Amino acid sequence: MKRIVISEFMDVPAVDSLRGTFDVDYAPELVDDRAGLLARVAAADALIVRNRTRVDREVLAAAPGLRAVGRLGVGLDNIDVSACEAAGVAVFPATGANSLAVAEYVIATAMVLLRGAYLSSAEVAAGHWPRARMSQGRETAGKTLGLVGFGGIGRMTARLAQGLGMRVLAHDPALAPDAPAWAECGVGRRELDALLAEADVVSLHVPLTASTRGLVDAARMARMKPDAILVNTARGGVVDETALAAALRHGKLGGAALDVFDDEPLQAGSPLAGAPNLILTPHVGGVTRESNERVSSLIAERIRMFLSA
Repeated sequence: MKRIVISEFMDVPAVDSLRGTFDVDYAPELVDDRAGLLARVAAADALIVRNRTRVDREVLAAAPGLRAVGRLGVGLDNIDVSACEAAGVAVFPATGANSLAVAEYVIATAMVLLRGAYLSSAEVAAGHWPRARMSQGRETAGKTLGLVGFGGIGRMTARLAQGLGMRVLAHDPALAPDAPAWAECGVGRRELDALLAEADVVSLHVPLTASTRGLVDAARMARMKPDAILVNTARGGVVDETALAAALRHGKLGGAALDVFDDEPLQAGSPLAGAPNLILTPHVGGVTRESNERVSSLIAERIRMFLSA
């Protein structure tokens, strides 16, 4: 019986759908047990991971029979795709299955930060009445959303934003200026610096590569409006976290929401700790009850079909 190792959490019905046909080793604790992972993939035909399990040459060497890697998500920076290709290991991302969850996260956090009133519960409960200060919030309608990266998630985010009356711009050097998507989505194309200067909300949707690491640094933040909102659901290394914390503390940005970090989990003592108008979440932008079901069932089916072929 072919063996599947699952090293991070997965929707249980999707896991159960693989049992019986395959020998399933569902061990989400392996993400934090490298030695255990290397031992348990030794006889694996397939490995299913999320974003924290590193699938590198060491894992491939430990799993000589490995034929497939399923990624419960879309980013592949934790998977050495070139090494997998060289070893004849197929890689299956869950493209599109969590796009709505990420898009909703972007819009929701942008609205919270623009309005500026939803984080006042403790003050109000303590008997304070910060009504004058909380009356300076901004409406979402009429604001400009700038998308850095205009793939599937970016386009879904654009549709939600347009439904709220936002104007949408995007920067994506991989998408030709005459690509039909610009007109079909009603989105204006901009170079990166122009987009940063024009947008009220900037949302990042790019993979972490050599060219995108540190893409939004102190110099680029300085090009943004002083009351602009930055949302990062892409990868932590795309944003200079120290520069962002300084910009927020000195009133150079209106707010930020980060779901991803250069090092995960975010370590205690990070410069981000205590920065104002900042929402921090533990890499859950693409994970909802519904998206987890979609992602898990999609990867379970792709692995099933591949191993059964």
